[in-house]
Formats: sequence, structure tokens, C-alpha cells
Amino acid sequence: MGFKTLKDFDLTGQVVLMRADLNVPRMDGKVTDTTRIDRLKPSIDYLTQHGAKVLILSHFGRPEGGQHDPQMSLAFLVPVLQERWGTNVSFAADCIGEAPLSLAQNLKNGEVGLLENVRFYKEEKKNDPDFAEKLAAPGDLYVNDAFSVSHRAHASTEGITKYLPSAAGLLMEAELTALDQALGNPEKPVMAITGGSKISTKLSVLHNLVEKVDYLVLGGGMANTFLHAQGANIGSSLCEEEMADEARQIMDKANVQNCKIILPADCVCVSDIKPHADHDIINPHNIPEGKRAIDVGPKSIDLIKSAMDECKTIVWNGPMGVFEIPPFDKGTNALAQYVAEKTAQGALTSIAGGGDTVAALENAKSKSHFSYVSTAGGAFLEWLEGKELPGVQALLK
Repeated sequence: MGFKTLKDFDLTGQVVLMRADLNVPRMDGKVTDTTRIDRLKPSIDYLTQHGAKVLILSHFGRPEGGQHDPQMSLAFLVPVLQERWGTNVSFAADCIGEAPLSLAQNLKNGEVGLLENVRFYKEEKKNDPDFAEKLAAPGDLYVNDAFSVSHRAHASTEGITKYLPSAAGLLMEAELTALDQALGNPEKPVMAITGGSKISTKLSVLHNLVEKVDYLVLGGGMANTFLHAQGANIGSSLCEEEMADEARQIMDKANVQNCKIILPADCVCVSDIKPHADHDIINPHNIPEGKRAIDVGPKSIDLIKSAMDECKTIVWNGPMGVFEIPPFDKGTNALAQYVAEKTAQGALTSIAGGGDTVAALENAKSKSHFSYVSTAGGAFLEWLEGKELPGVQALLK
């Protein structure tokens, strides 16, 4: 795919600066979800088993004005990394200067060190070349294993590659391979499932997808906007009426591109959004005032499943309805479970990612059965938009 990987280098005795994304959720000083840490373990294992000295670069939180904020120090992660990775982890109280140089000199082959938060310096986000050179100073090789931050041209994702030979880590390699299978060189026909509340936040995504896929399934609030653009009476459903012209442009473009847009054929409607609220199945073109659509109904589920049976690749971004409130997760759950089942049978390649998508698939107990689930939010969306990601482009030179 045009980038080097860990397997292209003799790693023994080499100081490897590895950009990771350790911006993990924390409550009361404890990590509440170790997914990002656990997904880095294959790269850590490979590097340590091949005798590299590993220095981890990461950010945490949003330090104000690039200040050293003890509340956002990465030091609290050391015992968590040691437990999850099964190896000793040393800590340097800075990411540039004497501290990382000293740590690099003291590490033995196969050992791991963690450097302090790169965003303690405002030069990180500015992609300052002098700062990037200082970050690179202790290293012999740079490895990017943080796809989730690679849509940003920062010093630790793009600038540093100008000073060191660079490679993709195993997680980055898996992510880029999966994304290539999804839209780059997919097995056709391809279906994209896109949900969420607003089309205004996903305009570029929708314009790009109708050029790339055979079926575009729309759910959630954004489907209401498309229905409204067709002249449907959608009652009190969430809708961006001002985006109707944009929705019509996307539908026209889809017709030209031979992309079939699938909108709900029926909706689960309520008067009040609350758990187990009274609900009716209603034609989405004739929803009474005071009622709002919050999930797709059984006809819609059957329609989408039937289209899925024609497909070889599914790209999923966003839920079909208000999946957080039962039983209005039925549509999302039924479709996610069907994709998971067909993936397990070898009939589908399924790639999912972005924000609520991971939570929705976990709720459907389907996440582990998809071919690949990206934990990257903004980077996954920008990739769906067809944008070049600076951190990835830097590996392709």
C-alpha cells in the first residue's frame, strides 16, 4: 500500500519512537476503557521481541495553551500499561530534551519507556519543525500506530517523519488495510450504512460515498431530512429543513452515480422519547404532528437485509435510531446482528467506525464479529469524506 511496516526494519538495539493514542477515558484517576491500550499490544510485543528500545509518544486531554498540567500528565498510565502489556514501563517527565535522551540511553533492548504528554508544548499542534526535530532526537526509527490522530498535521504525527525513517505500526497497518478493503479496493457490491442526527455534519461523507458505493442506507435524524426533501410529512421528527436542497443534490448525484439510496419504509414513532414509551409503526411519509420517528421499523429492516444479501462489503457509520433508549435500539441491533452473522459466514467484509458506531455495535453485541471496527472518530470520518490524512501521507513518502 506504499508505506513501510515494522517488518521492513532490523529493530535490534534501535530506539523506536512510537506515536500511540493513549488519550483514554479516565474517571476518578482510573482508566475506564483499555481498548486503545490493548490494541497497541501487538506492536509493543513485536518491537520488544525483536530487541527494540521503545519510547512511546502520546497526548492526553487538551492542556490549555501548551502548559505543563499535572492533571494531564501521562504518569498515571504507567501501572496500567505494565498490566495490560505485561512488560515493565519506565517514565520520562518530558518528551524533549535531556529526559527522553537519558531514558533512551538507559533502556535495554526489548524495554519500553513512556514520554510525557506531547501537548504540554503548543508547538506540537503547530507542527513546529524545531519541536519535531527535538522529538526525533532520541530515536533511530519513527513508528506511527495512532490512526485516530493521523488526520492532524502535528509535530508527532507529520513533522517528525522529516527527521527519521518512518513506518506504520501493526495497528496502523491493520486499519489502513481494512479501510482499503472498504472503499479503496473493495469487493463489490458495496453498501454504506450512515446514521446519526444531522446531515450537516456529514455532507462531505455523503457526497463522497455516493460516488463509491452501490447502496447508501440512511437512518436516524438524517433520514428524516431526506424524507422531508421528498415532500414527506415527518411530524415532529428531528429534521434539518434548511438542508433539503442539499439532500436533493445528494439524491440527484446518487442517481447519476448509480448508487441506490435506501430510506426508511416504516418508522417507530413516539410522542415522548423515554425508555419503553408507547410507540407505533407509521409510514414515514405520513407521520402525525406530535409524533417523532426514532427508529426504523420491521419493513425497513427487511428491505435493508434484502439489499445486504446482494452485497460483499459493508461500511457502517452511525446508528439507525435512538439506540441508547430501549426498545428503540431494535433496528440498529437487528441490522448489526445480520451483518455480524453474514461476516461470520464469510459472505461479507464489514468495516465500522466513528463515534456512536462503536457503542451501538457493542449494544448490539456484534462488535467482535465485524471484520474490523475502527476506534478512530474524526480520522475515520475524514477518511469517509475522501480526505488525505497528513499522518498517513507522511508514511507514504
